[in-house]
Amino acid sequence: MTQTGDLAGWLEAERERLLPERSGEVGDPSVDTEGAADHFALAVRTVEGELTATAEGDVEFAIQSVVKPFLYAVALCDRGEEVRRSIGVEPTGEPFDALVLEQETGRPPNPMVNAGALMAASLVAGSGVEERVARVLEVCSAAAGRDLHVDEQVVAAELEHADRNRALGYLMRGGGTLHCEVEHAVETLARVCSVQVTVADLATMGATLAGWGEVPGTSRRVMEAHAATEVLSVMATCGMYDGSGRWIHRAGMPAKSGVSGALLAVAPGRLGFAAWSPPLDEHGNSTRGMQAGEAFSEAWGLHPFAQVPRDTS
Repeated sequence: MTQTGDLAGWLEAERERLLPERSGEVGDPSVDTEGAADHFALAVRTVEGELTATAEGDVEFAIQSVVKPFLYAVALCDRGEEVRRSIGVEPTGEPFDALVLEQETGRPPNPMVNAGALMAASLVAGSGVEERVARVLEVCSAAAGRDLHVDEQVVAAELEHADRNRALGYLMRGGGTLHCEVEHAVETLARVCSVQVTVADLATMGATLAGWGEVPGTSRRVMEAHAATEVLSVMATCGMYDGSGRWIHRAGMPAKSGVSGALLAVAPGRLGFAAWSPPLDEHGNSTRGMQAGEAFSEAWGLHPFAQVPRDTS
């Protein structure tokens, strides 16, 4: 990484370059579509703690599915081997809310789709919705470096449109695999998806994953290192839904997107990158966020499979 001033200039220039991009549709039912396409923010946090953000870097929005890596991490820390038995790690090539379970086991294919997130929610330590949500919120707040909160209006919108999640829950419950009542899993997921964040928060949370569970610039650990490794692995293959192949091919970073237009990418050992722009492409990923993330990876040499120039001096 070069000097912070260079990074700040690059992020602002990239924001200005992509602002005229108007493709995609707003997909979050809790988002007012009026003027939504005008919002766009980028942020980067290094593992050393340096934060760089563009205009609108402090605007809050719902974290939505970008919470799934952290929900999975909490479940892994709380229940370990039981989580590995209950949730697969294979990509599906299907939409995020597809009514698909593994044919032989009846378990969700991975924790980045809704079925897997519901299963992870059922495995978080706690005796009910309130305790499970508090546990996830505690970890997310610690990873973001500030206290986060749930937006009740977003929760209401999430629950109103949760019929497919309920269907997935009952499929798993009927198969004897879900670890709590269906409505408890559905509400837990709805509430943690309704946590309000900024791109600065997401970049910090990404840098926490990049530091294998340590909050950037500190020695404070919010998750076990093995959990961060498992999360990053499944983000790399499954985090961008049925657009995961294109993303990992072009950007090479573990990443997760959300219906609010949020995108979080991680360069392990180096930094977290975050984007927010509500219009989504056909796979449910932020149109501008995808373009910015791919350009960032190329500009800053973050693709792990790219050739490293030899030192000929």
